[in-house]
Amino acid sequence: MAGMTEEPNVCIVDDDEAIRESLRLLLYAGGLRSFVYESADAFLADKDPQSFDCMLLDIRMPGTDGLELFSILSRKHLAYPVIFITGHGDIPLAVSAIKQGAYDFLTKPFQEGELLEKIRSAIDYYRSSREQLLELQGLQARVDSCTPREQDVMRLLAKGLPNKGIAESLGISPRTVEIHRAHVMEKMSADSLPALVRMIAMLES
Repeated sequence: MAGMTEEPNVCIVDDDEAIRESLRLLLYAGGLRSFVYESADAFLADKDPQSFDCMLLDIRMPGTDGLELFSILSRKHLAYPVIFITGHGDIPLAVSAIKQGAYDFLTKPFQEGELLEKIRSAIDYYRSSREQLLELQGLQARVDSCTPREQDVMRLLAKGLPNKGIAESLGISPRTVEIHRAHVMEKMSADSLPALVRMIAMLES
C-alpha cells in the first residue's frame, strides 16, 4: 500500500458519476486530493490502493454496497474514517453503521461547507489515532501471512489449549501442531505465548 503523504487523501466511492465529479471538484477547491471509484467492487479490485485519510462512501450501490465495503475494511483493520453519503430513507442504516464504527454520515443534498468540515474533522481524528491503526494493520498482515491451518492453531493457542488439545480438536498429530506452532510464533514475531495471546486479543478487541 502506498505511503501516507502530508497532503490529505480522500477516497470517493459512489456509483453516480455526477456526484463523484462534484465531490472531486469540491475537495480540490478545499485543498484535498481525491481518489475516485465508481463502485465498491472497483475499489476492492485495486491491488495497490492509496492510503487514505478519509473515505466518502455511498451507502447504496449496485454489487457490493457501502455497508458491505465498510465491513470488509473493518475486518482488515483498514479503519479509515468513513463518512457515509445517504438518502433520507437510509438514515437508520447510517446510524447502525455509526454504532459499528463509521465516523459520520451526510444526507443528500448536503451543504458543501458541512461536508468539508466533517472531512477535516475525520482527517484530524485519523491522524491522531494512526499509530494504533498502523499497528493493527501490521498485526493483521502477519496473520494473513499464516496458512489457514496455522491460523486454526493460532486461534486455539490463544484460547489456552495445549498442543494435545489442539491436535484432538483439529484431527492432526501433536507433532504437526508443534510444527505449525513454531511457524505461527515466527510469522507473528511473538517471543512467547503470552505475547501471541496479547496480539490476538488486540485484533479481536
